[in-house]
Amino acid sequence: MKSRMLFAMLVVLALALPGGSSAMAAPAKCASASKARVCKSAPTSQVSKRHAGKKQVGKKKAAKPSRIAGVRRALAIRRQAARARYMDDPITLRLDEHGQPRLSSTAFYVTNQSTGEVLLQRNAYLVMPIASITKLMTAIVVLESKSDLNEALTITDDDVDYLKGTNSRLVVGTRLTREEMLQLALMSSENRAASALARNYPGGRGAFVDAMNARAHLIGMNETHFYDSTGLTPRNVSNPHDLSKLVMAASSYPQIREFSTTNERYVFINGHLKRFGNTNGLVKSPDWTISVSKTGYISEAGRCLVMQAWMQDQPLVIVLMDANGRNMRIVDAQRIRLWLEEKPERLAATRREQQG
Repeated sequence: MKSRMLFAMLVVLALALPGGSSAMAAPAKCASASKARVCKSAPTSQVSKRHAGKKQVGKKKAAKPSRIAGVRRALAIRRQAARARYMDDPITLRLDEHGQPRLSSTAFYVTNQSTGEVLLQRNAYLVMPIASITKLMTAIVVLESKSDLNEALTITDDDVDYLKGTNSRLVVGTRLTREEMLQLALMSSENRAASALARNYPGGRGAFVDAMNARAHLIGMNETHFYDSTGLTPRNVSNPHDLSKLVMAASSYPQIREFSTTNERYVFINGHLKRFGNTNGLVKSPDWTISVSKTGYISEAGRCLVMQAWMQDQPLVIVLMDANGRNMRIVDAQRIRLWLEEKPERLAATRREQQG
């Protein structure tokens, strides 16, 4: 009881002291303020951290485009260097010590079909894989078989390329006429179309390949051998001299002239209209008059191109094999044209010889 009274007296005395109320309240207020500081300071620090984080994120986001731009600049420089290395300024005509155009193709053969004069050649008898140049002979055999061009053929799994793994928009089950298959094989180098043409030949693929080799022998292609209708196998081989004879033979077929030089064709496949383009961009160039065209590529053959092109009213046969680079077969062809245009008398002389 006494202790309680003593405690009460002490409280009264404390309250009676000046500023006592504040002194008693100060710890609580301080604690409250301290809590407030803690409560306020914690969010503030968190917010500052968040802002800092945002700034850091912002810096990263700002840095990302610069890195992308740097990569793009590096790629652009690399592409420019590649063009300089591989294209080698296709507009400029460069001549060798013999006054002939410098071409990147390992082997080539350029002849005037009217006169038989050889204008340019290198390794004309070097036997090499010919890739899809094969399809010119495929077309000749199909047309000489007199098979119905309106007959519908179906792409099957047997036509899928399991040798090279090339792609095709002619999915298994696609039905097209023999004529459409022939045009896509020549214009767009469709391997499945070429395979289906051989598979639907009387006697099958074996008989078709035999017919290809027999026809090659008849036109004097003595160093040429075929093992399939597509050219995917590197066992299909020939040389530039032989291939010039193939181009001349192919030029006598109106369908080959038309189909191989068509720029594009739209075909309905499984209910969808699909565009197929020519693998030789020169067929749409106003600088060229091309009657027969075929490109070819597999790794063993390199980039190949054969054409019958008209210059100064003369039919020239151009054979380019294993060009050094993706676009160099086109560049080589352009350089041949520039070389002949630089001195028109090169062809005029052959005409005079023919008339004499």
